[in-house]
Amino acid sequence: MSRAQAESVIKNIIREIAQECASKGQAVSETLVAFMVKAVVLDPANEFNVDRTLTKDDVQKLIKICVDRLLDSRSSALDTVKMQVYFDMNYTTRADFLDEHRRVLDQRLQPVIREITDSRARTREELESLYRKIVSAVLLRSGLGSPTDIAVVREATAALQSVFPQTELGTFMSLIKRDKERQLVELTQIVTGIRLFNKECGKGGEGIDDLPAILNEAVPATTQNVDAAIQRACGIAFRYTALIERMMSGEVAGGPSMHALKEALINVRQHEAFLRIILNDVISCAQQVEMLESQLASRLEQLQATVQSKTAVPTAQVYPQFINLSHIWSGFQDEMVLLSVLSNILASLEPFTKTHLEVFTDELIMPFLEGFHVKTDEERIRETTGEEHKVNPDDFKKLPVDWLFPETTKNFERLPLQYRGYCGWALARFDRILLPGNPEIGVLRYQDRYYVFSSKQAAYEFASDPTSYIIGVAEGAKYSPELIQLLELHAQFATITPYTQGKDQGKMIEKPITKCDMGVQTEVHPIESNIVKSYEWNEWELRRKAIKLANLRDKVTHSAQTNLSNMRRDNVTQVYLPKDVGAQTKRDGTSNVPKPQTFLAGLTWW
Repeated sequence: MSRAQAESVIKNIIREIAQECASKGQAVSETLVAFMVKAVVLDPANEFNVDRTLTKDDVQKLIKICVDRLLDSRSSALDTVKMQVYFDMNYTTRADFLDEHRRVLDQRLQPVIREITDSRARTREELESLYRKIVSAVLLRSGLGSPTDIAVVREATAALQSVFPQTELGTFMSLIKRDKERQLVELTQIVTGIRLFNKECGKGGEGIDDLPAILNEAVPATTQNVDAAIQRACGIAFRYTALIERMMSGEVAGGPSMHALKEALINVRQHEAFLRIILNDVISCAQQVEMLESQLASRLEQLQATVQSKTAVPTAQVYPQFINLSHIWSGFQDEMVLLSVLSNILASLEPFTKTHLEVFTDELIMPFLEGFHVKTDEERIRETTGEEHKVNPDDFKKLPVDWLFPETTKNFERLPLQYRGYCGWALARFDRILLPGNPEIGVLRYQDRYYVFSSKQAAYEFASDPTSYIIGVAEGAKYSPELIQLLELHAQFATITPYTQGKDQGKMIEKPITKCDMGVQTEVHPIESNIVKSYEWNEWELRRKAIKLANLRDKVTHSAQTNLSNMRRDNVTQVYLPKDVGAQTKRDGTSNVPKPQTFLAGLTWW
């Protein structure tokens, strides 16, 4: 089966699953279906053999299992998968959020900008219409008021005329398209700065919201909402963990389903992890707002000092300050957008946690915890903090492991802990139970990865055979594929790929690649050496060549071209052209000598 055929098969499977779910009243995205297909194949309980090609019966079985799981409205595992898919598709980094926002804004403004740059206005009415379009474009790009508000339009027009009067439209239209767009952006920034400065001076500011004040109220409120959601999720996770421990120790009989409780615990912990990511972004937003407020106050103060009560100020002094003020205000607008997106994501995550709350109500859970102290994560860490709970590295000298401690390791708190800081020993020993690890016990470094543990005993047992526990965690993740993202196990499952990405077409997944250590010997000079054939080190040989070249000055070179050599190569000749030589001879000279004269004496004149 070719790769194109294989991709077609898996796409048909995904499409058929989505259509069957839709026919039963449940709309699902293809991304969710693809994740579920991978989860079903990974689960050993479904007995999909990775060593053979999927038959028609296998495909029908796969479709049926996927549809059943996707339609299970009482499954906390399905809610966790949906939550992970939603978060992956809607959350990204701060820079990507803002880049996407600016891209969408530019795309929406493109028709207006195109009308301006492509305009061929000639008459007075057409020029006035073009100027009004420029005012609208400036307002839309700046986001300071509505273009339909007369007061806002008048203020923006007055600010624009002080920078770009209508008499400049002819020069503007003579520019190329790229220069027109660049000038529109610059005009928007200057007009924005002028309007913000006028608002500060109390001479304008129509339609301009007080973003710093709004953000100073919105950021703490959002932080409080996220923090409250984290506290609720943690409280639920503490109760679930305590009940699972009591049931595993045999203290509780006839309790709820252990499997369902573990799925619910995974769901809550995943929700908590996403909430902490959002909280970090909100804290970054608060820090950015504080910095922008300081920059805004400084820039306005500098503008006041520059303008003061002058009737005219050089544009070279004031325009850059207006542009900088516009950039600062754009920062406030970006924080508003980012805060709005984070609030939407926060609200959208809540529905993915309702299933286990409806199943494991307080009335059902609390009777099994009556008289039992429910430990928090902080209490568990405090109980295992102290010198008596620390690992002794001398006990592991014969094992290929290292132990790191806060007092001996630089940047200890920044270590990239495996399993998102949960105890790997508990995950493998107690079948996917999530217990927080305490780095104070000691962080195990094994094969350039760092592991923490919930107790000293767990650390010793894990360090005695790390490979088996690591494999045990991976096997548990196959039964609960939502753990792959929660525990960040993507590196361990890197060799398991979807059908469309498999190298062996016709197989749903690949078998793990066997790795081995090997070394290679590189060449001394991997780059081909550049040998200059004309190089000569012998000074006598150089002297001989110099004399030979000197003799050529007295010779005439010539070349000939025959029928056989025609069009074969270019032939050139070089001769020394005769120089213009001049000689100087003796000059012609003359002299004046007395002219001989004859006189006759004794003659008389009559």
